[in-house]
Amino acid sequence: MIVAFLFILIGCLWSFKRSSRTRMLSTLVLNAHQLHEFATRVLKKSRGTLEFKGPWFAKMDFIITSDIPMNVHYISSKNFSNYPKGPDLRMILEPFGDGVFAADGNLWKMQRKMIHSVMKHNKYESALEKTIYQKLENGLIPVLDHASEVGIKVDLQDVFQRFTFDNICMSVLGIDPNYLSFEFPQVAYANAFNATEQAVFYRHIVPKSWWKLQKWLHIGKEKELSKAMKTFDRFLYECISLKRERLLISRKASTEEEEEFDVLTAFMVEGEEEEEMNEDREIGALRRNDKFLRDTAFNLLAAGKETVSSGLVWFFWLVATHPSVENKILEEMKANMVMQKEEEEEHRDKRLLFDAKEVNRMVYLHAALCETLRLYPPVPYNHKIAAQADVLPSGHRINKNHSILISYYAMGRMEEIWGKDCLEFKPERWISERGSIVHVPSYKFTAFHAGPRNCLGKDTAFIQMKMVAALILGNYQVKVVQGHPISPCNSMVLHMKYGLKVQLSKRTIW
Repeated sequence: MIVAFLFILIGCLWSFKRSSRTRMLSTLVLNAHQLHEFATRVLKKSRGTLEFKGPWFAKMDFIITSDIPMNVHYISSKNFSNYPKGPDLRMILEPFGDGVFAADGNLWKMQRKMIHSVMKHNKYESALEKTIYQKLENGLIPVLDHASEVGIKVDLQDVFQRFTFDNICMSVLGIDPNYLSFEFPQVAYANAFNATEQAVFYRHIVPKSWWKLQKWLHIGKEKELSKAMKTFDRFLYECISLKRERLLISRKASTEEEEEFDVLTAFMVEGEEEEEMNEDREIGALRRNDKFLRDTAFNLLAAGKETVSSGLVWFFWLVATHPSVENKILEEMKANMVMQKEEEEEHRDKRLLFDAKEVNRMVYLHAALCETLRLYPPVPYNHKIAAQADVLPSGHRINKNHSILISYYAMGRMEEIWGKDCLEFKPERWISERGSIVHVPSYKFTAFHAGPRNCLGKDTAFIQMKMVAALILGNYQVKVVQGHPISPCNSMVLHMKYGLKVQLSKRTIW
């Protein structure tokens, strides 16, 4: 994907500068540290859509767009079937297998149906909330207490990535890796998961021929990827095998003892039920396939870990640098405050905690998170391939197998979409005169994608982010370390390049 950005920038320089290759490359180097902002400026100059030809040796043409009224809505929804992920991206996303992120066509539709079915399970929401509560109490609070009491600086980005990894593993696999603790331990399969994501990003930033050569020779990043995948796959297949054994033992014992809910087990059980009902034979067959369960688990882990951690770290930086927004969130929390019932002598240790129902009443907090995701979408770009030749509403002609990039990052910074104050962090834009959240179409607010590929875990992500945000803001003051550099990574997920170093101190608002 980043290769595409480089082509975009080079194409722009050809189009607007008409300068020598040396000048183009020097301009590119000068802007390498701010590719997202540079691409945004270029799109503004080209009225939201840019067509260009990449360097001759790349043999690729690209279009990048942030044009909502015409192109984005058309590609994401109106002519969705003509713009799949495509074989090249599936090749890059090899660790995702045939999971929902990389799949197209009927396989993608079946997976959407299966995931949606599990998320509608009557135990799903209660299990999710219980899992978050458990990790808040046993993971996040001890780490933040330790940091505030000792007075050490902590990287909130690292904290959130560890928190979300533990949380999503508990939700999907029923296993707590305990990746988040004040020792900041190294967990082999957690590190393997991170290494896998880094290697996939590497495939985006080098020519396909280069990483394919590395894979063939088993060297460099491809060697690291192979090793990481083996480690993490071993962990996943062990989880799948353990679940099958437990289900078999439970069935033989005819026990009615209720076990903890997790997504992987729910997938397996629903598959058996469908087989018994003689419905959806194809889906039932997939559920019994260990490779398919592995791919599903990997995709859900990636989605649950990255989206929430990215959103939270940008949220806390924005709130910490906008005191008026923080004060409004705290006032809203006071009005909805529910404290844990504890013994009177333990008053000094009381925690301000909110459950899912309570945080869902916090309109301003929700608006602040929406505003964060508008400016800093976890996935800053969406890559599409044209299955057939087409003409975009903007008039740009698309050839078959033509690559298209939708810049979600740039869309959040377009005056035509969000008004002249589009660069301001302004949660009020999300609140109606009646005090409720304003509905914004998914093709405009694209943090959770748009059209048929919109994120099924949107509500889950918001609940998790709001519960974490309310806990931290209600119990701690968060101050960004003075002089700490803030810059987005040039990556698939919009992390902070240098993390977010903060100092914490305890506070009470009741």
